[in-house]
Amino acid sequence: VNFLRLDFNIYGGMSGFPRTTLAFESIQKLVDRVASSTLLDDRRDAVRALKSLSKKYRLEVGNQAMSHLINVLQTDRSDSEIIGYALDTLYNIISNDQEEEEQDDSEEENSQKQVDDLGNHFTEIYIKEQENVTLLLSFLEEFDFHVRWPGVKLITALLKNQGPQLQQIILISPMGVSRLMDLLADSREVIRNDGLLLLQQLARGNAAIQKIIAFENAFERLLDIISEEGNSDGGIVVEDCLLLLVNLLKNNNSNQNFFKEGSYIQRMKPWFEVGDDNSGWSAQKVTNLHLMLQLVRVLVSPMNPPGATSSCQKSMFQCGLLQQLCTILMATGVPADILTETINTVSEVIRGSQVNQDYFASVNAPSNPPRPAIVVLLMSMVNERQPFVLRCAVLYCFQCFLYKNQKGQAEIVATLLPSTIDVKTNCISAGQLLCGGLFSTDSLSNWCAAVALAHALQDNATQKEQLLRVQLATSLGNPPVSLLQQCTNILSQGVKIDRRGSKAQTRVGLLILLCTWLSNCSIAVTHFLHSQDNVPFLTAQISENLSEDEQLVQGLCALLLGICIFSNDNSLENYTNPKVKQLIEKRIGKENFIEKLGYISKHELYSKAGQKPQPSFPSPEQMLFDHEFTKLVKELEGIITKAVHKSSEEEKQEEEVKKTLEQHDSIVTQYKELIREQDMQISDLKLQVSSLKNQNDHLQASVTQHLSQIQQHKDQYNLLKVQLGKDNQHHNSHGEGLQINGIQPEEISRLQEEVDGLRKQQEVLKGHLAEKDAIIENLKVGQSAAGTREHPSENVSAIPNQTAELQKELEELRSQVQSQSVEISRLQTEKHELLQKLETSTTRSVPMSGDSNDAAPASLMSELESRLSAMSKETENLKGEVKGLSESKASFEQQLASANSTVAILQTENGKLQQEVVESKKEQDDLLVLLADQDQKIFALKNKLKDLGEPVEDEDDLESGGADFEDEEDEEEGMELYRC
Repeated sequence: VNFLRLDFNIYGGMSGFPRTTLAFESIQKLVDRVASSTLLDDRRDAVRALKSLSKKYRLEVGNQAMSHLINVLQTDRSDSEIIGYALDTLYNIISNDQEEEEQDDSEEENSQKQVDDLGNHFTEIYIKEQENVTLLLSFLEEFDFHVRWPGVKLITALLKNQGPQLQQIILISPMGVSRLMDLLADSREVIRNDGLLLLQQLARGNAAIQKIIAFENAFERLLDIISEEGNSDGGIVVEDCLLLLVNLLKNNNSNQNFFKEGSYIQRMKPWFEVGDDNSGWSAQKVTNLHLMLQLVRVLVSPMNPPGATSSCQKSMFQCGLLQQLCTILMATGVPADILTETINTVSEVIRGSQVNQDYFASVNAPSNPPRPAIVVLLMSMVNERQPFVLRCAVLYCFQCFLYKNQKGQAEIVATLLPSTIDVKTNCISAGQLLCGGLFSTDSLSNWCAAVALAHALQDNATQKEQLLRVQLATSLGNPPVSLLQQCTNILSQGVKIDRRGSKAQTRVGLLILLCTWLSNCSIAVTHFLHSQDNVPFLTAQISENLSEDEQLVQGLCALLLGICIFSNDNSLENYTNPKVKQLIEKRIGKENFIEKLGYISKHELYSKAGQKPQPSFPSPEQMLFDHEFTKLVKELEGIITKAVHKSSEEEKQEEEVKKTLEQHDSIVTQYKELIREQDMQISDLKLQVSSLKNQNDHLQASVTQHLSQIQQHKDQYNLLKVQLGKDNQHHNSHGEGLQINGIQPEEISRLQEEVDGLRKQQEVLKGHLAEKDAIIENLKVGQSAAGTREHPSENVSAIPNQTAELQKELEELRSQVQSQSVEISRLQTEKHELLQKLETSTTRSVPMSGDSNDAAPASLMSELESRLSAMSKETENLKGEVKGLSESKASFEQQLASANSTVAILQTENGKLQQEVVESKKEQDDLLVLLADQDQKIFALKNKLKDLGEPVEDEDDLESGGADFEDEEDEEEGMELYRC
């Protein structure tokens, strides 16, 4: 309370409010009632009284009652009436947008202006505690009108006064933005409309909040409100929605992408449906359409990322939005400011988009006969009676139409050529309008036409050469003059030319056109230098000391002369690069030339033009620079400076370096082509080798399959042979000794011979396959070595011969395999015949053998079954033994691994012990050396004592000492052995 009263005293000296003792005492009593009353009705009446006083006595009520009002918001939430009064009172204290109905005289109005900063002061006090803002956000969840509406107004006032601080508090509050977004869904229009104003303040300059609002389905709700309110015919609510949309999308790439992907661009088309009767537009409709066009421009702004802009341009063409804008462009009765903004919008929708530019070229004005929209717009641009803003918009539209559009550039230049002018004598063309504006008496028309024509030549060397063919008829009886010569003639007239407006503007426009035309076009430079008056005129202009208004012209003349040096092909002997440089050095001076060249980038309007593509100037006289031309100046300024300072020897060296680089590049390209051809050949050979490998694998598989079939036939043949032998023994008593079941021995021998032949063929086939594998391996080795040899073409030529031989041998192998398969099929048929004969023989042997032979097949089968069971048992036993051996092997391997690990550990320990032994030996050796030295010293001292006559111990003592020393050595050796 003392702090608030101190603030009151400070502000009391500043303001001129009438503060009578009665008013002060009344506010003090009401504050005491709010603070001390126990009854809710008393507190409610007191807060209502403070609300009535808060508009007139903002400072007093704010200083004395703010803390108590915040306390009421915290403690009396159950009573919506007192909460509403408290919120209204806080709004009256904090808001600076109060109506002045209660002001009585001009003195009080002045005093109100003096205390406008009260709102900021009280806002700082309120948001100092973040809990106050969180409490205020919680009141927005109340549906009661008397609570929700004052809460919305209070938050809006806080955002107006301290926007960034409050944005950070709301951003970290749980569900803070979501609660504010719920206001748009309120059925009460007052709350919804004030919610729009609140969101406008909330989203201003904060990208994070803008993203949250967008992902809270704001676009859908806002577009629904605009549609419900009648689109462009709606009221101020539509304006508020559009302002919020522009706020959410401007300089926010994430929201722009979300808006495009959500198909919201398609919903913008009905906004621009304009009827035939366009008279009597209301001011609100004009404002709404302005904002709608501004919203379209936000999505396709040149400052956006190129990918995002192009995708939006594509969507606008596909949904018909561009067509709708072109309809407004050609409609009659549209207000001038709407028409200007529509032209700017169409410009950015078609800028850099080939599809949109082609469509715009096909648009015709509803006139008789129909004229292209470009021609109609250019007529407005070169007409000095049209508003300046409209002419700038048309120039921007023409620039955007030609931006990265070589097809459109060719069409514009073609309208200037003689072959096309003669065809359309009755219709005025775009080229004729540009020439008319270029040579008219209006300086602004001169500049606009020159810049427009320069954009038709931008980055297009073909059209620069084509424009050299343009001839102009100056007067009757005189020969035609080229467009280039006519531009230089007007330029050379200087101050003598009669123009309405700035004479410097005309010369600047012509110099911009000439610099764009001659840059990177040696043919145009040659045509320019061919005229004997051009270079002397430029040198004279640069060397003169002109006024500040003409300094820009001097800089552009220096730029044009520098382009003549940089893009010169030295085809004219009088104006080769060394001679032009010598002329600059003698007539102008290198330093002076560079200084004059720097006048361009130092001009005050240069940086402004380089900021954005759209030409926007406050007055026609300041229209001197073009955005694309500033890029050209940045590119050429450093190059021209280096070219002027270079000597002839440096140029010769550079030319030699260029020639060597070109030669090197040609050699590199040749080698690249050779390597490319070899790579293609190697890839083809790889494919052939892979196909041959596949064929070889297939043939090997077929051979193995046939070998397995042959082995099966052999086994079946051996089995039949054994069975026939047994049957022959049984049937010898019946007079069938010469036959075995009806089969002659000659047939059996023949079959054996055939089987042996098939074996030999199999061995031969295996040999062939081995040879083919060797050939394939040789091919692989030759292919890998082909890249490292000096003459890879010889190996490459040898590989196809080997592959041809390999293919022939593979064909022979296939034929052999087919013959082998025929033999196998024949053997299978013979096998079936033998089986049939065997069955017939067994059936015949039954009646002849009688009862004695009935048991033979049964005994034979039983014997075979017993053998089979014995063999199966043996195999099971062997499997068990193998399993046991494998288990024992695994255990042995584990033991071996553990033993190896222990051995490794012992080896490491042994290494450590050996190292310790070595160190101990070194220490012992050092001790022995020290003891020996000491012994010698003692012996020498004793000798001295003897010489001096002092009593000395006997030699026995010395020997005993030596013995002791030997004992110590023995002990040390014993310790050393113990360690080992």
